[in-house]
Amino acid sequence: MSLTNQQIEARVNDLMDPNTGKTFASTRSLKNLTISGNDISLQLVVGYPTKTLGCAVRDHVVGALKTLPGVGEVRVEVLCEVKAHAVQAGLKPIKGIRNVVAIASGKGGVGKSTTAVNLALALLAEGARVGVLDADIYGPSQPTMLAITGHPESDDGKSMRPMMGHGLQTMSVGYLIDPDQPMVWRGPMVTQALEQLLRDTAWDDLDYLIVDMPPGTGDIQLTLAQKVPVTGAVIITTPQDIALLDARKGFKMFEKVGVPILGVVENMSTHICSKCGHEEHIFGAGGAARMVADFGTELLGSLPLDIRIREQTDAGRPTVVAEPEGSITAIYRAMARRLTIKIALRGEDHATKFPKIVVQNT
Repeated sequence: MSLTNQQIEARVNDLMDPNTGKTFASTRSLKNLTISGNDISLQLVVGYPTKTLGCAVRDHVVGALKTLPGVGEVRVEVLCEVKAHAVQAGLKPIKGIRNVVAIASGKGGVGKSTTAVNLALALLAEGARVGVLDADIYGPSQPTMLAITGHPESDDGKSMRPMMGHGLQTMSVGYLIDPDQPMVWRGPMVTQALEQLLRDTAWDDLDYLIVDMPPGTGDIQLTLAQKVPVTGAVIITTPQDIALLDARKGFKMFEKVGVPILGVVENMSTHICSKCGHEEHIFGAGGAARMVADFGTELLGSLPLDIRIREQTDAGRPTVVAEPEGSITAIYRAMARRLTIKIALRGEDHATKFPKIVVQNT
């Protein structure tokens, strides 16, 4: 019995992507199917990085096709094509960026910036093109965390080239001022600075721009929500009640301005003594789990209170870079994979696909 393209197409299109739960037909993933005798070769294009997640897709499809009578060798190539996804109504995408993800917290001191930079590096390790925007104008920390010095350059006198650190494209007001110089600015100047850093940087074909937000629910958060096309936000909290109270306020703020919450990360979830191995929940337990249950979102992951995270980030080599095979890096990468799936499941942004209508006298 000879195999036909229609037979193979029908079989593949009926299969579900094991990562998203959507059929390959619904995502139009199947490309370049060829049949040579009894051998099959095809490509599947998915909307998330494939360095780790692609293996499950390939094995699933190969296994399904192998069950067909008479099938010989099956070659499946899984390719990544991250799309621009839906943002707030009326906002246009930013050149060079497909998805903007805000990393936010209701209060300071919960490890938001450390989580943001490690999450960005984890996305990079999964095969994505990633940038980081340090939106904390008053207290920029990304230059230190990524060990980047110097000032950005411009090729055209209008836009700045992003500064590079560990493979990330980055921009921060910290690159433009003296490290000891305080930013004694009022709200309007701060929000204008944020917009300039975002729009005057020549971002190069980013799948994801991670925006490290300042703590709270003030001017910068509102500017981001009202003027910047944001795919979604991730809330960082610790398990303690005070942090959770503020995290809930941050959640509600994004909800009110139409920015979806992609998930919650619980930082400093537990501490394991490096001497005796005793585990202790210093800041309480289960707080983030209760929060996501109340709001109907997802706990992307829980991170330990570990001295190595602080030491490595202070030294300019965040954990994902310093210990790429370590247990904590595995948590960051698992969160990054889940985040990309959450984004892939959102509706696409078709704003740039509509043709322009031109009225002419004929």
